[in-house]
Amino acid sequence: MVIPTLREAENIRALLDHICTVLKPLGICYEILVVDDDSRDGTEEIVSAISLEDPRVRLLVRQGERGLSGAILHGWRHTDAAILGVMDADLQHPPELLPALIAAILAGNDMAIGSRYTAGGRLGDWNPARKLFSAAAVWATWPIQRTGIRAKDPMSGFFLVRRECLDRIRFQPSGFKLLLEILVRGRIRSVEEVPFAFGSRYRGASKANFRVAWDYGLLLLRLYADRFSFRRRAVNS
Repeated sequence: MVIPTLREAENIRALLDHICTVLKPLGICYEILVVDDDSRDGTEEIVSAISLEDPRVRLLVRQGERGLSGAILHGWRHTDAAILGVMDADLQHPPELLPALIAAILAGNDMAIGSRYTAGGRLGDWNPARKLFSAAAVWATWPIQRTGIRAKDPMSGFFLVRRECLDRIRFQPSGFKLLLEILVRGRIRSVEEVPFAFGSRYRGASKANFRVAWDYGLLLLRLYADRFSFRRRAVNS
């Protein structure tokens, strides 16, 4: 499980304690990789102290780099786990959902997604404009997702995936929506979405800004170009 951080010192200890408490009864082997983008706010010291007590928690610090997708990919490259995951550090993703996500993978699915848009999921206390923008962003992915495995929440940052579905695929390290690229370009054959209610940020400031929207637009353009150029090549051949 990769947890990307950028100035999350106020949240990270509570989150790590919570995750370990939830996973302990499952009796499974796991590790948590905190990938910090050189926050210099105390995150590194907090995680380092925790890792001395619990070797399942590891810290990776990236210097001179920014970007959620890049942080996730960096963490995944530093583990040999067969099942890869990611969740936010701000406690908006409930650790209580992890057993259900793990069960979905162990049941044979290639991917399990914590979903705000499947039946039973909720967006939380978003204003109408943000809800409209989110819905539009999801709708825009529909033509490029593959028939039969379309996810209702391809924008989620809370998911598990089998490593074998990603082998030898080069994903874009820039941007913030790695799940969508995996759904479009990965060798995913089955997806289960597990509903959850998107929580309120515990402490600290949101990282959502114009850059996030801009990077998402560029990713959409790239994926549309890849998808439809592939279809044209298939038809021509």
